[in-house]
Amino acid sequence: MTKTCVAEIDSKEKCITFSAYATCEYPVIRVSASVLTSQSDMIAEEVPVALVYNGVSHAVMLATPQDLEDFALGFSLSEGILDAPSDLYSVEVVQQLQGIELQLDVATLCFARLKEKRRSMTGRTGCGLCGSESLAQALRMPMQKLIKRTVISSKVITLAFHNIREQQKLQALTGATHASAWVNSAGEIEILREDVGRHNALDKLVGAMAKRDLASDGFVLTTSRASYEMVQKTVNAGVNILVAISAPTGLAVRVADKLGLTLIGFARDNSCVVYSHAENIQL
Repeated sequence: MTKTCVAEIDSKEKCITFSAYATCEYPVIRVSASVLTSQSDMIAEEVPVALVYNGVSHAVMLATPQDLEDFALGFSLSEGILDAPSDLYSVEVVQQLQGIELQLDVATLCFARLKEKRRSMTGRTGCGLCGSESLAQALRMPMQKLIKRTVISSKVITLAFHNIREQQKLQALTGATHASAWVNSAGEIEILREDVGRHNALDKLVGAMAKRDLASDGFVLTTSRASYEMVQKTVNAGVNILVAISAPTGLAVRVADKLGLTLIGFARDNSCVVYSHAENIQL
């Protein structure tokens, strides 16, 4: 969805109000070969999204206001707030002057656990560990190694690399978003989610995957680099292969190797780099 004006400054209140739309059309001046032209440009939206559990605010992330129900579920599962999708009873998306509230009604036991380890966490675009109170909290690890053992062909990675570009609707409009996709063993994109933040895109994908019964084997493909938290979220989702179009970090590689995740970077046309557990990739 688009909207002519995305964020307006109220001259009386001196505050910014935000749109609930994923993109907006904005007047710009394009400079090309020393020629100035007045045009309209499509811009990806970035909105403060507060996750509120049983009436208590827990986190504020900057995200694209699209697929927010998936984001609420995926974030909650990735962060270990919920043990299973059934622990989330309902999500209400509430538009506020300063952004959007996701009001989640969750199981009593999950909420009680959340209150015990509750922390103040304000997320920024591309940042997933902001607000952690200790090193141990920042580098929280999944409880156990992956059991699932999906094996894929390197040709499937190349096919998925081409397929994902065709389905990145927001990226095509704005050039400003990341995508995370669930790819089946034939290289077909079954689910894709986009966001200005790569972690948010993956959380949205995890949420969408949790709502569906995915019968086929597959892997996660991301258009971003592979950070530690991207590895963590993939492992928590029970997926044993993460393919990134860009590079991984050193910490991501070490954690992936320890937990049994096949981590692949620099996925390109007929090429990629396997950083851990290459036994799950066939030529």
